[in-house]
Amino acid sequence: MKTFSQFMTEAYDSDVMSRSQIKKTGEGGRVGADRRKSEPEKRRMKSAGGGKMVPAKSYKDRKDIGQQKQASTRVQQPEKARGSAEVKQSYADKVKAERKKAAQARAAAKKTGSSTPEKKPTPTASQLLTKKSEKKVSPDYKPKKASGLNRTERQKLQRTGDRLIKDIRQGKNKPASEYQK
Repeated sequence: MKTFSQFMTEAYDSDVMSRSQIKKTGEGGRVGADRRKSEPEKRRMKSAGGGKMVPAKSYKDRKDIGQQKQASTRVQQPEKARGSAEVKQSYADKVKAERKKAAQARAAAKKTGSSTPEKKPTPTASQLLTKKSEKKVSPDYKPKKASGLNRTERQKLQRTGDRLIKDIRQGKNKPASEYQK
């Protein structure tokens, strides 16, 4: 015969038991579990100098840790009561107007002998409800390649080049004609 604790340890994995609905707050008042990547998982790199790259060390903690984000900040809230006569009527009028417009467009196309105009794609609920506008990225954008040098090394290289150009202009080392193509 098994004791209750023996039965429970055999029946349930410790993994399953730890995944309960009640979650402890994390460090700093964080609501959920800390999902940050470990060192080997990190993709973001920074230069360590001498042409070497290392994983970027620190994540910055968010300012809103421990605060629940209200839905009203993210999602458009209804202005009238759900199922009210006003909402139904305004929606019916809108649909009716759209149908009338489409019918007129088809009739006009039939008269001229051209093809019927294509229907615009209707937006999904998530597209209608989100407040944020998506930022367009230029198709010509190319991210700069990492040189592998840190800030001081880049400055040193830059200043060496500047010094060389200055010397050429002043005619110190070699005449400018040697540098020109």
